[in-house]
Amino acid sequence: MKRSVALRWTAGAATLITSAAIMVALPTPQAMAADNLSLSAGADGSSKASGTSYGNVRDGDAATYWSPTGATGYVSVKWSSAMTVSSAVVKQASGGGTISSWRVLNADSGAVLTSGSGTPSTISFGSTSLKKLTFEILAASAAPRIAELETYNGGGSTPTTSPTASPSPTSGTGTPTGAWPSSAGSVSVSGTINVTGTYDGGMKTFCCIGDGSQDEDQDPMFSIANGGTLQNVIIGSPAGDGVHCEGTCTIKNVWWNDIGEDAATFKGTGGGTSYVIGGGAKSGSDKTFQHNGNGTVSISGFYLSGSGKLYRACGNCTTSYQRNVKIDNVLLNDIDMVAGINTNWGDTATITRVTLTNSSSAVVCGQYKGVAKGSEPTYLGEGWNNANCKVTQSDITYK
Repeated sequence: MKRSVALRWTAGAATLITSAAIMVALPTPQAMAADNLSLSAGADGSSKASGTSYGNVRDGDAATYWSPTGATGYVSVKWSSAMTVSSAVVKQASGGGTISSWRVLNADSGAVLTSGSGTPSTISFGSTSLKKLTFEILAASAAPRIAELETYNGGGSTPTTSPTASPSPTSGTGTPTGAWPSSAGSVSVSGTINVTGTYDGGMKTFCCIGDGSQDEDQDPMFSIANGGTLQNVIIGSPAGDGVHCEGTCTIKNVWWNDIGEDAATFKGTGGGTSYVIGGGAKSGSDKTFQHNGNGTVSISGFYLSGSGKLYRACGNCTTSYQRNVKIDNVLLNDIDMVAGINTNWGDTATITRVTLTNSSSAVVCGQYKGVAKGSEPTYLGEGWNNANCKVTQSDITYK
């Protein structure tokens, strides 16, 4: 197996932002009257489609626009002296692609001011002094058309909807379609990347670690500390033991090109809820999300193709816990089981809005008898609408 080892990453070498640094708020009436700072700015970017111009995003004319040459790219507004900026308004022209993932950067330092999924409109963030602000498109259905990138110190002049920022840890990022994101570049990995706070991968592909086998002893590519967030990452193959959540964590818009052993393992024993929001995975032999600790794992807006199980509560770990899973709004293709739980330990699976394709014989809620480490759990059969398997036939759509 050929491995590329060019750079050892640590969390300290990456751009980190804490959740407290991201603020999203509706503009106040005073902010709505603020001046558009972009009107006095210059502009540049990554690429421009024929007939478009970077300057079109700051000319005050919604009839002109900038478009990248592909589905991803960035455009920036810049000033000769530092400006204080706390919000941006993105206005799109008709006829372009639909944006599904984006972020706003302080181009002076490269720091991520905020990021999100879906079509952006009014975007607020912590007040920042900078000379250059970048709006970066990480994923879109086709080349988008950006008519205006307005910037304000206090809000937007013409907000029409509440801001779209990183998804909250209560819901997915929309209905999964099975579309796979484009990579924004590559990062060579030779050891586990430790994540504290928020780690935004910018939709780059991180590769590689491990041997691609089902060996349980492989190192993870990412290890997320308690309370941490990993977002906007594509994990290449081999991925070792994927992602480890050491406590509670949030995994947002993360995509596994090949699951390998497990996509993510939830190890925290302090209770609470960990979230998987959006993203997708494919080519797994057994489990996708392995729950070894206690508490709850919430999975929403996720796409899975070609795997054994979406979720499995450990049935023979060193310590036996009650574990809970909530699964909502997921698209699963060619799988064997949605969730496997241990009824003798009081596990529960709450399952809603699941679409199964090429999976007519898949078990939705598999019930097991958990056992001590060293033995194999006993499969007890499929459960429907009972104390452990909180799911009805109407919650499942087969295609």
